[in-house]
Amino acid sequence: MYINALSLSLSLSHTHTHALNTRSISRGEKMEVRTRAPGKIILTGEHAVVHGSTAVAASIDLYTYVSLRFPTPPDNAETLRLQLKDMSLEFSWPVARIKEAFPNLDAQVPMSPSSCSLETLKTVASLVDEQNIPEAKNGLAGGVSAFLWLYTSIHGSKPAKAVVNSELPLGSGLGSSAAFCVAVSSALLAMSDAVSMDFRHQDWQIFGECELELLNKWAFEGEKIIHGKPSGIDNTVSTYGNMIKFRSGDLTCLKTNMPIKMLITNTKVRRNTKALVASVSERIMRHPTAMASVFTAVDSISNELATIIQSPVSDDLAITEKEEKLGVLMEMNQGLLQCMGVSHASIESVLRTTLKYKLSSKLTGAGGGGCVLTLLPTLLSGTVVDQLMAELETCGFQCFVAGIGGKGVEVSFNVTS
Repeated sequence: MYINALSLSLSLSHTHTHALNTRSISRGEKMEVRTRAPGKIILTGEHAVVHGSTAVAASIDLYTYVSLRFPTPPDNAETLRLQLKDMSLEFSWPVARIKEAFPNLDAQVPMSPSSCSLETLKTVASLVDEQNIPEAKNGLAGGVSAFLWLYTSIHGSKPAKAVVNSELPLGSGLGSSAAFCVAVSSALLAMSDAVSMDFRHQDWQIFGECELELLNKWAFEGEKIIHGKPSGIDNTVSTYGNMIKFRSGDLTCLKTNMPIKMLITNTKVRRNTKALVASVSERIMRHPTAMASVFTAVDSISNELATIIQSPVSDDLAITEKEEKLGVLMEMNQGLLQCMGVSHASIESVLRTTLKYKLSSKLTGAGGGGCVLTLLPTLLSGTVVDQLMAELETCGFQCFVAGIGGKGVEVSFNVTS
């Protein structure tokens, strides 16, 4: 199911999108656009949301970054380049090769996306195959294809160089592919006539509401190239940030006035999301009444968590009480995820370790490996956090401390002589 946040209950206004009126650059100046898009976590409701329950998702302050630069004289580069800095990989396509593959590409560049056709996808795939991606990194082909389609759809065969680096581990349930598509789409749109931005403003900026809607649509189409049938949740959270509650296509933006921090532990166990979803469906067929009760309980947990997050806090004691309630709900949700059969030995190992520190944890995303969330109370000593992280890392896990529910995609410009 595709989530179109703006046509549902986020209730953002529809202002008119207009062409750039601040994009003039003096002769000889060079401009680079930089964008960053956050990853996401599912706080409650994974798997159950597919079966009609409520779920709560939030952005995290771990980002994917994209920089984009068009060559200017005296540069005569006639190549489109994509550098994946973290992977030490670079891909390039001569402009002539792109024009050969898409002879009608520059006839009319659409600024409102339509889905990539099967024929176009085959052409894109052939261009990506020519790059001879190392077999060990074949999983990157979908992302490279998404980049190539997004770029050629928005900027045609114009030469450019894009550089990508990310703080998000791949394939771990933190929305790395969505953050990639959002960051790429925002960089491409920021350098187009589709949005209005101040090129002279070098600090991080946010897009206007109508621009965000357009950006989110492009990013979703990129996600479709990577995943086939994504829900639209990941790119929506990465685009808009904050927290959202969603059920059966309806989204509600949640606002909180308390800081929430999580320890995110990457078990480094790759999981097969499709297989896990199928196993839950099989369990429903075998135990329909019991599983219906499980999903009803998850729905109640998500709604209660959303209420707690939005309730006002007057002092430190109130914050502590809210954190305790959130921790209990996370533990309850984890118990229900175990009932669904989507936990894993690596996840259980993290749970046992954090329990020794009397901290509440749950898996996030599909399960079967991936990442585990641990709520870090405001009054928790930094020394304790360091000890916990050291113990988890001794087990071979990767740990991050992340703020929850921050800003969505942002953009900045760098103009040089």
